[in-house]
Amino acid sequence: MSTSARPLSVAVIGAGMAGRSHAAGYRNVNTVFGAGLPPVRLAAIADAHVALGEDAARRYGFEKALPNWEAVVEDPTIDAVSIVVGNDLHRPIAEALVAAGKHVLCEKPLAGSLADARAMAELERTAEVVTAVGYTFRRAPGIAAIRDHVRRGELGDLSLFSGRYWCDYATDPNGPLTWRFKGGPGSGALGDIGSHVIDVAEYVAGPITSVSGAALSTQIPKRPLPLGAVVGHQAAPVSDEVGAVENEDTASFTARFESGLVGTFSVSRTAFGLPNGLAFDVAGLGGRAAFDQHRPAEYLFDDAQPEVRTRGARQVIAGPNLPYFAGGVPMEAPGVGAANGDNFTYQARAFLDQVAGVAEPLPACATFADALRTMEIIRAVVTSSRTGGAAVDVPPAA
Repeated sequence: MSTSARPLSVAVIGAGMAGRSHAAGYRNVNTVFGAGLPPVRLAAIADAHVALGEDAARRYGFEKALPNWEAVVEDPTIDAVSIVVGNDLHRPIAEALVAAGKHVLCEKPLAGSLADARAMAELERTAEVVTAVGYTFRRAPGIAAIRDHVRRGELGDLSLFSGRYWCDYATDPNGPLTWRFKGGPGSGALGDIGSHVIDVAEYVAGPITSVSGAALSTQIPKRPLPLGAVVGHQAAPVSDEVGAVENEDTASFTARFESGLVGTFSVSRTAFGLPNGLAFDVAGLGGRAAFDQHRPAEYLFDDAQPEVRTRGARQVIAGPNLPYFAGGVPMEAPGVGAANGDNFTYQARAFLDQVAGVAEPLPACATFADALRTMEIIRAVVTSSRTGGAAVDVPPAA
């Protein structure tokens, strides 16, 4: 599709925590970066929880709320859609949207099963629309800057990668048994938050070729059943009846990269006091860098200074010199902040840049094939955990 004055009509399927982030991103896309993107029509937010959908539509200026995703598929005026619902629903919704000629931005993980993810990647091969996956942390200025340091050789040959995503959203044993706690090994903390840190690792340090030493554990094996709809990780009324947690609260493993680099990973949704603890360190023979999402407007960088006495990690404050910052915030000055919400705006803009075919687009979003690869790595981690930590090869990138 070529750039034109015709508005791009967008919709979001799912009005929960992440769905609202997508909605806010679409609302803001024409406030950032260059001109050239057509006007954006905020058409609809769909959710089976009608009141939740109506509230999200009101908050973010969408024209209407719809009671189901099928209504989005059937609306011929809608061009592009974000899928932000339970993982098991991703495949049928994506297939229906693509068949209807709509562009698709799907949340991670790509699907509820590896078979569904493979089917979606195959769908992408023949699709005549843009298909993309929401690996939002690729848009963090600090992470993108660290990737640039690595690609320019400023850290030297890499010698270590250590990544972690520690969260506390599941520390309460009275938290309701939602869909996030079902689906079998690999679909818990690994699929929910591990998919992000795995993608960041490959984004920064290159392809992973094998994993080993994997261990999965569940700290809270049973949870009470909810009495009604649950939004995101929020507390909700629960019954006296409990059900079994089917997947992992915590996972750790080691990975070998194509370059020979070895990395260590750990993820947890039961790490007290850490609301959104994505962090990583990457070291080379000539420098090192570190990022922590709890301090998203900065990163640490260290290299060989001319004098030993001045060496040490330096705090780099996000500013116009970093990716996405220039043109991406209202006040283009160092130290005015950059946060998770901005990443969703940049992601939505990149997706619509692809859809509209703008002249100078942002870097393209991850593809269904990229997200299938993450799930292949997760499957290898689960296999390693079931075989006493044995090394398991990861299929090569397509």
